[in-house]
Amino acid sequence: MTKAGDDQIGHDAARLSLDTPIGVLVLVGDDAALTHVRLPETTGLGGTTGLRGTTERPATLMKASAPLRAAAAQLEEYFSGARTSFALPLAPRGTPFQLAVWNALTGIPYGETITYGELARRVGRPAASRAVGQANGANPLPIVCPCHRVVAAGGRLGGYGGGTETKRRLLALEGATLRPSPRPRSAVAAPAPRPPGGAAHPGGDDSSGARLG
Repeated sequence: MTKAGDDQIGHDAARLSLDTPIGVLVLVGDDAALTHVRLPETTGLGGTTGLRGTTERPATLMKASAPLRAAAAQLEEYFSGARTSFALPLAPRGTPFQLAVWNALTGIPYGETITYGELARRVGRPAASRAVGQANGANPLPIVCPCHRVVAAGGRLGGYGGGTETKRRLLALEGATLRPSPRPRSAVAAPAPRPPGGAAHPGGDDSSGARLG
């Protein structure tokens, strides 16, 4: 999720607040499209001090365009379990690379997760996992462009602009499960040399060990 501030979206942009199971979302856009979704654990369009610390003019906050009303309705369906994808006019601003990453996010099915490395492969940049992760973190349309479905390798949750607990709750809502990290293979001593005569050294020929995960 993007760390940009309100100065990047303008005070005249239409906004609509939406109460959800994860807290109050603020939808931002114009008469043509949705441009931002602000998560509860952010201030401006990023940070961690909480939405309650923002100072928005009520008249501006409640000025809802048709795309914002549609987004609110579809998000309510999503949180009720009745919707698994979104059909909204979107107009995020970013570099061509960021736009490619954000577009790829919409191709991750509901209830599934992929790694940053897999996302990099999907945008044709398999060696650019770090850059893809940064673009994923700059996503201005979380939930709608589901960056919460991108996780770290080895079954780790990874970061999230709205906080890892929000990410965990969104994945739980969708019934997604993280694959557990493989446990390291148990250390097993190398087989001891066979003594003269070919008899196996006691206990020295079992080198299989237990491999979990």
